[in-house]
Amino acid sequence: MPETTSAEDPPGVDAPADAAEVVLAATRRNVDAASTTRANRLWWDSASDDYQREHGGFLGDVRFIWCPEGLDEADARLLGDVAGRRVLEIGCGAGQCGRWLRSQGARVTGLDLSFRQLRHSQRIDLHTGIALPTVQADAQRLPFADASFDLACSAFGALPFVADAHAVLAEARRVLRPGGRLVFSVTHPIRWAFPDDPGGLTADRSYFDRTPYVEEDETGEVVYVEHHRTLGDWVGLITAAGLVLRSLVEPEWPEGHEREWGGWSPLRGRLIPGTAIFVCEKPAEGSAAG
Repeated sequence: MPETTSAEDPPGVDAPADAAEVVLAATRRNVDAASTTRANRLWWDSASDDYQREHGGFLGDVRFIWCPEGLDEADARLLGDVAGRRVLEIGCGAGQCGRWLRSQGARVTGLDLSFRQLRHSQRIDLHTGIALPTVQADAQRLPFADASFDLACSAFGALPFVADAHAVLAEARRVLRPGGRLVFSVTHPIRWAFPDDPGGLTADRSYFDRTPYVEEDETGEVVYVEHHRTLGDWVGLITAAGLVLRSLVEPEWPEGHEREWGGWSPLRGRLIPGTAIFVCEKPAEGSAAG
């Protein structure tokens, strides 16, 4: 089987309208949790076809790519040995990472807010012959029992797109067994000081401005939201959720990698970090941190 596929319609689902057709304005303003969830569910349902068409070749069908820099879990091994482990992928999209984990012997469940993304996951399941069990749910309320998983991971899934990141981290801690590991990647907070333009090197806004990035349609309805947190915010959220931060990885831009993705580019990547990856653990039973 070839490693990548085109983003043709998943079986039995008509293609939704393109989200870009209804976006009128981008701004920075406060948005509540319910509006954030609604907007991002609808946006990913409408934009997933274009997303998979544009980025599917880079992500692969059975690969675990952490970030636009191309850091591959096959090399990084941030999750450690996954064979036989129960793994939850939070914000799994089309299941590329979870499918790779399954190929390594893990028992994986993928979770995503977007039904359309999960339909793309089903399409790739059929193409590759590697089926990823998935659940459509909000990462702020994981539908799993306590201590259900050995590992949890998220590659730019859910955490940048929720108003309450603490809830996601607390839920991840709850469903992890004692000693379990959570690894997640997000846009590096320093990137928020720069325009979303791969050619720009001049910061034009405060790193400390936590006002969410919002896109609105012609009626003023919120159709897309990302929330900014500083490095200090993320560390505080991790510890407040009862997790222990073991490592912070800032992938360097690799030589020969010329692909642009939104605000990520060789020009920027060789000067400033674009991604932050947090490696966390749930304290073992009886430990002082627990």
